[in-house]
Amino acid sequence: MAKANKNKQNIQPLFDNVLVKPLRPEEKTASGIYLPETAQEKPQMAEVVAVGPGTTDENGKFVAMQVKVGDTVLYKKWGGDEIKIGFEDWILLKQENILAIVK
Repeated sequence: MAKANKNKQNIQPLFDNVLVKPLRPEEKTASGIYLPETAQEKPQMAEVVAVGPGTTDENGKFVAMQVKVGDTVLYKKWGGDEIKIGFEDWILLKQENILAIVK
């Protein structure tokens, strides 16, 4: 487990990319019924673990990152690329695929 966390620290996203750790989906319904993993919805909330430096727009103006490490974010359902580091799943997505910061 510690090895996967060490690998994560070696990943520095480029441009406006953000590395996130998906939060685990609910394992049971509000009425208390436990869902098997195959029936659980794909999570859309994640914790930001690394961010790129930002990018430039079509006019060459610098676009700063709006999220920071430690933020909990809501992202597009099919946004980003799923990657596996060690035994852990991560998602690398563009800042434009992040819909909101959850407070």
